[in-house]
Amino acid sequence: MTPETDALKVQILPKHQSLPYTVTKAKSKSLILLVVVSVTITLGLLLYVFNSNSVISSGSLLSRRCKLRYSVLIDAGSSGTRVHVFGYWFESGKPVFDFGEKHYANLKLTPGLSSYADNPEGASVSVTKLVEFAKQRIPKRMFRRSDIRLMATAGMRLLEVPVQEQILEVTRRVLRSSGFMFRDEWANVISGIYSWITANYALGSLGTDPLETTGIVELGGASAQVTFVSSEHVPPEYSRTIAYGNISYTIYSHSFLDYGKDAALKKLLEKLQNSANSTVDGVVEDPCTPKGYIYDTNSKNYSSGFLADESKLKGSLQAAGNFSKCRSATFALLKEGKENCLYEHCSIGSTFTPDLQGSFLATASFYYTAKFFELEEKGWLSELIPAGKRYCGEEWSKLILEYPTTDEEYLRGYCFSAAYTISMLHDSLGIALDDESITYASKAGEKHIPLDWALGAFILDVVTPNSDYNGKSRKYLGF
Repeated sequence: MTPETDALKVQILPKHQSLPYTVTKAKSKSLILLVVVSVTITLGLLLYVFNSNSVISSGSLLSRRCKLRYSVLIDAGSSGTRVHVFGYWFESGKPVFDFGEKHYANLKLTPGLSSYADNPEGASVSVTKLVEFAKQRIPKRMFRRSDIRLMATAGMRLLEVPVQEQILEVTRRVLRSSGFMFRDEWANVISGIYSWITANYALGSLGTDPLETTGIVELGGASAQVTFVSSEHVPPEYSRTIAYGNISYTIYSHSFLDYGKDAALKKLLEKLQNSANSTVDGVVEDPCTPKGYIYDTNSKNYSSGFLADESKLKGSLQAAGNFSKCRSATFALLKEGKENCLYEHCSIGSTFTPDLQGSFLATASFYYTAKFFELEEKGWLSELIPAGKRYCGEEWSKLILEYPTTDEEYLRGYCFSAAYTISMLHDSLGIALDDESITYASKAGEKHIPLDWALGAFILDVVTPNSDYNGKSRKYLGF
């Protein structure tokens, strides 16, 4: 494990004291002999201290490993389901997390659980595989003392509640028989602020002044998330309160369901297809797909699950990549329903959004898009516009040759995601193009902790003011 991810403390040994030898009027040979003896004794003592300390350190490490605890969290996202296995321990009554490879592991399987809407029983296969992965990383004697939870996000929230419950009940059946500690309420659909927890824990700002924390703008597959501490009055339906240590945080948090990258692209393509019906030839241009792209006549098994019916677009859409037109089309999507806004300020649709303040991290698809275009971390929004214009205006055949290692599913979507990022962050949320207080990231802090919401859920589950740190009272707060 690298020093950056090693959570173990290094003990600093005290300097060795000089031995109290005094030499007076000694002959040359006697002096040399005395020096040799002194050095030998000194080295011997140092070696003894070093070995003794090594035994102590090894004993401490062994003691810590004997007291390791484990938690398993299954993240049921829109594009796939990932299991996280956490190992942690307590020092001086406080939990210690280590997200390095010795005490953390994860595995993702596709597709997401929401894809089993027509066959809920099919969800048991992937969940069972993920449980087996967790079992391989936790000592068998610890199974009954290790909790397992499943938390589903926006992909599942798009389904009707009865369908959600059918899928969740299948997963509960698997988790009940897993051998781990489990309760039925630990498998549910969430809409929380866990990415914000992860980011601020990684940055060291969790537990400090609320206004010194960092906000999160996250673009997932099915939804977009905005979370930050606002000094404005926030209506209770958009406010979340959590406690960490002795600090309470009141946070604006909202998940814009159906505004994730994949869901928004699907919505745009459907609108274009519907408008094609009113044209003379039944064909309309798609400005968000590079020119020359051929909509597949065979339904593809895209990992997102949103574009599996691309074959239906054949004949009604013509790829005509144009960044400016795509930006206008995506901005129109984000404005839909704004006329129904009941608040002083609605940035996206009819949803209340206070003015963004403080520093922000742009994560998930915001990060992947900026990384693909190799943008600078600061001032990246201003760079994204010319990069998007060049990309959208290129021929599909040339893009395939230019990016031979990139999956075509993602390659096809970068024109849209570039324009959509500008439409959402700049045109809708009002972030200036040259604003350096917003950076894109997938990891944060000195230890480069991944900005995965599941880590935040784990942290908030283990560290709560309501916990006696003996594992007797652990729960999620603020949701």
